[in-house]
Amino acid sequence: MSILQGIKKAAERVTGVARPDSRQVADLASPRKPNEFRFGDDGLVPNHPSWPLVVYRGAVRLPEDFDPAAVLEALFEANGWGDSWRDGIYDYVHYHSRIHEVLGVARGTAKVQFGGKKGRTLALKAGDVAVLPAGTGHQRLSASDDFLVVGGYPPSGTYDECTTTADHAKAVATIPKVGRPRKDPVYGSRGPLLSLWKKD
Repeated sequence: MSILQGIKKAAERVTGVARPDSRQVADLASPRKPNEFRFGDDGLVPNHPSWPLVVYRGAVRLPEDFDPAAVLEALFEANGWGDSWRDGIYDYVHYHSRIHEVLGVARGTAKVQFGGKKGRTLALKAGDVAVLPAGTGHQRLSASDDFLVVGGYPPSGTYDECTTTADHAKAVATIPKVGRPRKDPVYGSRGPLLSLWKKD
């Protein structure tokens, strides 16, 4: 996270300025049909064996009264997805083998490759949210100068970053063991994610 974004985040938390409260943030999530994307193992990126990448287009309204990053943070946290950060997306292929991740676009646009070299490139813009099951490869290919993402994680799991073929064998065993989150990061306990990521 940049120093400026870190200062803004801390100030917003302390003062409440530019940050929606719990009632306001619930009204900023717009019902959207989930887009599902499934990817196979490409030898470097395992992806998830059962659960799809889920993308909600234009799922979050970002009114000018609030800092858009604060809106996404408050929404994700209200649904149990915390440890949030503000930044871009790395320009190299990586994935997390021990935790799921949510990425919400606060500002700007980007083209992001999901799923590794045999995956899919998606154009993302402000208000879009991508929910990545453990193992899902992601890499920023290009972005506008103002591109800003808020990331977060469910309460269970441990952050890691996998980038090499040496990580692959262990990740294949670890990924299916990462538990299903209790809530959808955008829509809570009744969100589409819970039916798309079914328990075994």
